[in-house]
Amino acid sequence: MKTNSSLLVMLACALSGIALAGCDNTLRQDMANQPRQNTLSPAPFFQDGRSERPEIENTVARGSLENDALFVPKDSNKFPLPLTQELLERGQERYAIFCSPCHGLQGDGQGMVSMRGMKHPPSYHQERLRQEPNGYIYDVVTNGFGAMAGYSAQIPPRDRWAIIAYVRALQLSRNAPVADLPSALREKLMTGGTLK
Repeated sequence: MKTNSSLLVMLACALSGIALAGCDNTLRQDMANQPRQNTLSPAPFFQDGRSERPEIENTVARGSLENDALFVPKDSNKFPLPLTQELLERGQERYAIFCSPCHGLQGDGQGMVSMRGMKHPPSYHQERLRQEPNGYIYDVVTNGFGAMAGYSAQIPPRDRWAIIAYVRALQLSRNAPVADLPSALREKLMTGGTLK
């Protein structure tokens, strides 16, 4: 009696396997046979009926830097925007948000993140970074370098250049020759006073 019941179970399993093998397209879905939206075809999901969506304001497109008017090669020292007080102030604001946690408010690599145990970034005031072209700094902000992640998704190109202008101002603030200072500041410095 036991052999008949096990034979029946095996026969039922075999028949089930054969039946399931015949269900080719109903139980499995290939990548070629999936719900999708063809490019530029009408889409009833959206009110305007278009499948291609317009660009969202204040977003940064990935992979389009070469087509960007503000793109500069890594070895170029060109600055594509006019240097204005407003650009420097915008750069200072963006620097405080995105850069100071690691690089510190003074650009010396003593930010809060690095003070809490993460790797210290280099100081902007070292000679090597003061001599790097603007395009190199733009590339590092855009694509990252070493432990630093790229910020192309978070910072639009115009703000990246504002940050670079502010970094250059930080570098100049610590490394300006005394002869380039106005005479009143130069006298104050020579007599032991502070420049504030």
